Amino acid sequence: MSSAITRRHALAALAVAAARLPQRPAPAAPVSVVRCRSYDAELRPAMERLFDQLGGLSRLVKGKVVAIKLNLTGSPTYRLGHRPLGTAQWVHQNVIGVTVALLGRAGAKKIRLLESPWSTAEPLEEYMLAANWDPQALATAASGVEFENTNWLGRRKAYARFPVPGGGFIYPSYDLSPAYRECDVFVSLAKLKEHATAGVTLSLKNCFGITPCTIYGDGAPDDEPGQFPRGGRTMFHDGHRQPPKSCPQEIDPRSPRDGGYRVPRIVVELAAARPIDLAIIDGIESMAGGEGPWVRGTRPISPGLLVAGLNPVCTDAVATALMGFDPLADRGTPPFERCDNTMRLAEELGIGTRDLTRIEVRGPSIAEAVCRFRA
Repeated sequence: MSSAITRRHALAALAVAAARLPQRPAPAAPVSVVRCRSYDAELRPAMERLFDQLGGLSRLVKGKVVAIKLNLTGSPTYRLGHRPLGTAQWVHQNVIGVTVALLGRAGAKKIRLLESPWSTAEPLEEYMLAANWDPQALATAASGVEFENTNWLGRRKAYARFPVPGGGFIYPSYDLSPAYRECDVFVSLAKLKEHATAGVTLSLKNCFGITPCTIYGDGAPDDEPGQFPRGGRTMFHDGHRQPPKSCPQEIDPRSPRDGGYRVPRIVVELAAARPIDLAIIDGIESMAGGEGPWVRGTRPISPGLLVAGLNPVCTDAVATALMGFDPLADRGTPPFERCDNTMRLAEELGIGTRDLTRIEVRGPSIAEAVCRFRA
């Protein structure tokens, strides 16, 4: 079967979207923007201001278990030239450390650092050490800090099933680590980047990595989840196979096998099934042209920005505009030349609005702070 998006599937997708349109406008929430040029002394006061502009963290996290999904995409051996990973494709370790410290100061009972890194079952701390990070500094930034690699079951006994509200586009539900259920507050801590398949990778796309490769990896068994993760999540991109039979299967295996169709929809399903309570985007130092140095043409860029919000769609819309793109654009228009706009799909599901006229930006305006990722 051709991977092209057929007219039949395009019409079917429109019909599904129309059926799911919320009865009221998608919610809007303020987005905080702060300028910050380095990861050193100015970082902590900048992040304090970032959260103060949202009304502070205490009301969100006091006495609660907070889970933070990090963005540590790709192997620690992948480098953009000689740049440290935190100034290119990974969220910077100091941003993680200050976030943990401020959450602890705001009264969080427990803070859990989560990631499903690059098809490995090694402890998350070991993965960080391979990037020349100091996980001990993160562990001591607040009390009750824990690490977990959610790419496999580990010490747990069973995966947790997360249904997609409304039934989903590609999958009706996802089997994930129980760590994503055993939290009161879920934080997506992302990097300000473009993405070769999804256009941009921000707080929504960051949650693509909550899925375990024991189930959604190329090497997952046919019947049951694997004991260890093997292979990347290319089934999400091209649909060349199904997850193990014990896990939820695709709604329509005849739907387009095109990554630009599938990936944005899977991202939105995950964000609907495991809602994001706080979105934080590290845009101090980053890379333009793609999500990692494996994408041809990527280059360093220094936006000097931090972005945060209580609604991931609103936060990503502002971040997209700060990159010099229109969050209302869709397939065929930069940066969505070959894909559907994830924010549009999320808006259609009622997660949040991407309409900048409905979003209050606290801090410098978009026009004042914009850093165009494409000249």
